[in-house]
Formats: sequence, C-alpha cells, structure tokens
Amino acid sequence: MNKLYRFSAIALSVLPLLFTSCSDYLDRDDDDNITEADVFARYEKVNGLVSDVYAKAKKADRPLVFFEHFSNSAITDECEGTNVEGNITNNFNNGAWNPNSLPGSCGQYWESIYEGIRKANLIIENVAKYNTPDNPQQDGDLRNRIGEMYFMRGYFHMLLVRMYGEAPYIDRVINAGDNMDFKKESVHSMVEKIVADARTAYEMVPNKYVKTSENFGRVDKGACLGLVAFVRWMAATPLWNGASQYGYNQRRVFENEYVYDANRWRRAKEAAKAVLDFEVGGTKRYYLYEKHDANDFKDPADGNLNDSRVYARLWDMFYDMDAFANEYVFFMTKSKDQAWQGDIYPPSREGSSRQQPVQEQVDEYEFIVGDYGYPVYSAEARKGGYDDANPYVKGTRDPRFYRDILYHGAPYRNNKNESKTVNTASGSDKIGATNATTTGYYLRKFQQESWNKSGNFSINAPAIWRLPEFIYIYAEACNELGEEIDEAYKLVNTVRERSFMKPMPPEVKTNQQLMREYIQRERRVELFYEGKRPWTCRLYLEPTSKEELAKESLWKSSGSDNSKRTQKYWAANNGALPRCQRMINGMRPVQDENGAITVDGVKYRMERFCVEERTFSIQHYLFPIRQSEMQNTPSLEQNPGW
Repeated sequence: MNKLYRFSAIALSVLPLLFTSCSDYLDRDDDDNITEADVFARYEKVNGLVSDVYAKAKKADRPLVFFEHFSNSAITDECEGTNVEGNITNNFNNGAWNPNSLPGSCGQYWESIYEGIRKANLIIENVAKYNTPDNPQQDGDLRNRIGEMYFMRGYFHMLLVRMYGEAPYIDRVINAGDNMDFKKESVHSMVEKIVADARTAYEMVPNKYVKTSENFGRVDKGACLGLVAFVRWMAATPLWNGASQYGYNQRRVFENEYVYDANRWRRAKEAAKAVLDFEVGGTKRYYLYEKHDANDFKDPADGNLNDSRVYARLWDMFYDMDAFANEYVFFMTKSKDQAWQGDIYPPSREGSSRQQPVQEQVDEYEFIVGDYGYPVYSAEARKGGYDDANPYVKGTRDPRFYRDILYHGAPYRNNKNESKTVNTASGSDKIGATNATTTGYYLRKFQQESWNKSGNFSINAPAIWRLPEFIYIYAEACNELGEEIDEAYKLVNTVRERSFMKPMPPEVKTNQQLMREYIQRERRVELFYEGKRPWTCRLYLEPTSKEELAKESLWKSSGSDNSKRTQKYWAANNGALPRCQRMINGMRPVQDENGAITVDGVKYRMERFCVEERTFSIQHYLFPIRQSEMQNTPSLEQNPGW
C-alpha cells in the first residue's frame, strides 16, 4: 500500500492510490481494498465525495457557531461572549492567540481550508482521469458536481484571503515527489484565480434549483456570480486597496500591489450589478423577501406578545423557504438546532446568554425623525427627541433593532407563553447575575420565540450571502466612483423599506462621506450577527483609521474611571463610539423617580457604562499561520507582526 505523505496542509493533496487506511475522505468497500479507479468509476461514489466537500465548506464558515460554540460576533464590537467552553472568544479579545494557539478550532483555519481545497482538486482531476460516468438517473448531474467543485475551490481560497490575506493558490493535486516549495501569492492574483474558478463553475451549474428540488441549496449560477462580486469587493476595500492611506504600515509580501486603484471599485460595481440583474426565465433571480404587511406582528405561534414591536416579516425572512429561494444567494442548510437557542435565551427562560449585544452595535440602529432615519449620535437625532436615558421608545428606532436586541423594558414571551417585560435591574436577568448579561442586552435575532428551549427545530439561517449584501457593494462602488448615485440611494432604501424603516435623508446623495457612513451603518444593522463584522472592520482598517483613533484618544482622555468616562466622552463628542475594537460598552438601568422607563413598577433611566477594554494590535488584521504549518512548509512567510 502507498504511504500517505503529510508535509503540510497544502501538501495533503498527496493521496495514496489504494485507500486501505489513513483516509477519512473516500469511503471503503467491505473488502477494504477499493482503489482510486474503483471510486471514480461510480457516479454515486463521486457524488458522496462532493457532499463531503460541502460539509467541509460548512464547517469552514458557520456564522452562528464560527468558534465551536460561539459566533465570531463576540470578537468584535457586536457582542460580548461569556467565559464558558474554554473562554474561546475572550481569548481573542485579551490577545491570547498566536501562531501556536488559535482557540475554537472546528474547521475554519488554514489547514482545514486547504484540506477542503485538496478534496475539490481530487474530484476535479480524477473525474477526468478515470472518465467517471454520469448519473444513470439524471443526465448532466456529473457536470453539475464538477462545476460545484470549481466553485468550492474558489470559495475555500476566498476564505483564506478573508482570514490570512496572501496565500498559495492550489489548483491541482500535489503528488509525492512534486515540488513542495509553496509560496504566497498576492491577494489580487488570488482574486483573479477565484474569479476564474467561479466563472468556470458558472458555465457548468444550472441557473437555479427550485425549493422543492432535492438539490435545493447546491451551488447555482447566482452563487457563482455572488462569489465573483464578493471577492471583487474585498479587493477594492482599503486593506487591499490603498492601505497605507489608512495607517496600515505592515509590510506584506506583495505590499507594492496594494496601492489605491479606482478600477477595483469599478470591477466590484460590475460584479455586484451582475448579481442584481441576473435573470432566469425573463425575471429577476433575486428579490427581497416581502411577505406580511406593516400590520402583522404575529409570532410563529400566531400570537403577538411583543407589543407590536417585532414585524412578522422580519422574523420570517430567516425561516420561510421562499426567502431562501429568492433572496439568499448562497446558504448552508441546518446551521444549528435548538441547543443554540438554549445558549442564547436569557436566564429567565432557562438560557445561558452566551453572547450579548454591546452598545456599539445598538447605537447603529438609527432614530427616526420625521420621514428619515438618523444615527442616534447625530445632532438631528438629538434635536428630534432621542434621549440616552430613554433610548428604546416604541416606534422610534429602526424596526430591526426591536427584532435583534432584547433590552431593559422589552416585551418578551416567557416560558408560560405570556408577555413578560425584560428586567436587567433585578431578578435572574439582572446585569451580572449568574449566566446573565454583562452589557445590559440579550440577543433576539434568529430566535423563534414561540418555541420552548426543549422544542425541536433546525435553524437554516443565516445565509452566507443575501441579496442586501450585493446591494451594499453596488451602492458603495457607485459612491466611491461618483456615478449612478440616485440608483444607489434608491437601492439601499429598498432594503430599509423592506424592514419598514424610513429612508436615508436626501442630503446623502450629495455628500460622499455621508453616503459612505450610511452604507456602512446599513451593513452593520442588516447583517448583524451573520458573521460579517470581524472581516469588515478589518477590510476598512477601522482600528487604525485616523478618525477612529481620534475618537479613541478623546475617550481615553475624558477620565480614568471606566464607569464614568464613556458618559463624559459622549457628552463631549456627541458622536459614535470608537470602532477600534479595543473596548465595548453597555447600558444599565438606574432607579430614578423621574425616569421614563417603568419595569415591574419601578422607574428607571438608562446610563452608559464601559464593560471592558480589549486588545487589538496591528498584527491582528490578519490571522497567523500556525507554527506547525510554517515548520512543515519553510518556504512560506508568516503574516506581518506574528
């Protein structure tokens, strides 16, 4: 039997000719002597291998549980995580990660991604080598499966770029005796190869699968267009397009290729527009989910225990299969089951509140003044009635806020199927109580509130990409290029309108910086807790931008007492909290006989407070390659600062 060589994650492309042991990838027949030729002589075997690649891709990016039992929101200014399960997310926030220790490994890091690439390459090459027959039950299925593997090869490399930046692009099976002198490529070189793989896949996969098909959820042409648009956008953002202008001074291998080039935004614009305009049978392939009207606040049990604050549409857009069929560009099925909801429930519902929203995220849900929405930290919102002491008044905030966040005074279904007001001042949900919030907030997004903790259900959401993401890419590119501004403005407002949110003010159309801020805020709100924030804050170099550093400096200079200085900073600056990823804040209730919020017969006003300070240094923009991989592949260069 041939030996299985294990030089590195990349060199795992070496596979023995006889699969008698060592491999968990190819199934073995009962005689334990199935050969490579035998495997690729049967469509059903190859189809099983393709399914295994899908499973690998799912593990590589599971938005709800990216780090085993936590989403990646808790390593950003979206959420705070508890210290259970090995304190996974707090280890990142404390800076306790390095090339020898990357917490929460469950298939998302360098070696696992290359394992997925290895599997895709094996299928692509060996189907051709052994002339694998088509599905005897359905002509064309084999071609579809090969197209899916080209997509997956590009998709895995996209995940490498997102986390590590420069990396080797492996588009062939690596055999024993091959040159193992693997070298990084520039991000822009990798992007072109990802685009090429996606376009190859596009020509091989069908336009779409109907939701009743057994193949629903597989890669189709729209997913291929989505991959192209997503990597074009990454290549246009500051981390890879003019980084030095934003305070990034680390020397990457191909640093000279990352100077600003406006054409990168043009390519992103064209690619995003291709997604928006893609048609099947003469009609648009993708459109926003718009079931339920503005009068429908019923939960899945046909009740309304949220005081008409959470629109049924905003709940169902993550569960109705019509949303998956028509708005979701690419998704993985059954991301998590009822155990996840038990982890997220507040203690009053027998939950452990593992991840809690933070004030930095809450502040991004705009305040409605007249016919438009404004950030709560704006002068317009303050003049229009926003009050930090009473910030959650029904109907005054972006409706997505009431769906996503549980706050002090929020009407919320309890275990007895009755409406019960959330109380973070006393009782089991009190800030700092056992398993309770530390920020003053609980997560509501993706909850199906009519189900009890013991109820059985599967969560298919969130998607890898939904239509709004490509609307934002297109609008942002238009804004950066200074063209089609009216169209961009209208498109972003369609997403807001779908959520029953007021539009952006008209002055956005004539102010590039203001438009930029609105689009970024829209992205944070619409895609909250969907696995996006760790990457966008890096792509836009927020922790080292001059504007965010100035805010951080002002905050630090406004006092030494953490419980007070955020309030002083807010009063002095009247702007957004720093987006430097080096602190998080919360909101706590304070008893006040003049307070406007009444919970369980007690009056309160709300008060900001600093929850914790965190570590984010310039090397944290890119993840380190594990030291074991560096030793196995000495030709690789470690990422800057590690």
